[in-house]
Amino acid sequence: MKKQEYDFDAKDLISSLNETLEYAQGKMTLRSSHQDLPRKAVPITAKQIAHIRQRLNVSQTVFAKALNVSPMTAKSWESGRRSPCGAALRLLEIAFCHPDVLTGTFAHAGLLAEGSGEVYLSRK
Repeated sequence: MKKQEYDFDAKDLISSLNETLEYAQGKMTLRSSHQDLPRKAVPITAKQIAHIRQRLNVSQTVFAKALNVSPMTAKSWESGRRSPCGAALRLLEIAFCHPDVLTGTFAHAGLLAEGSGEVYLSRK
């Protein structure tokens, strides 16, 4: 196994050590910020998922494509056989609160007919 070579700069090392010492002595503070984390996504029912899709006025296939899941997954969510979790749950929450995010996805993916407001499936 070959040893990897590293560029060594003594000035950078000494500078870093001096900054560490200044921090330890209280002469320097590190920048930090506090960011509240979003709450955990709430479970969603099959009826709520169907409502989101109907509100967007799209088929299950187009809805699945916009969410980047298989059509069978979207159908099983709506029928109640399976429940979304993790990132899919958060995405459905966003789709409910901000449907324009997904309609923008339709237009970007070529699923929205210009000016018609109709959604159709144009790609595989």
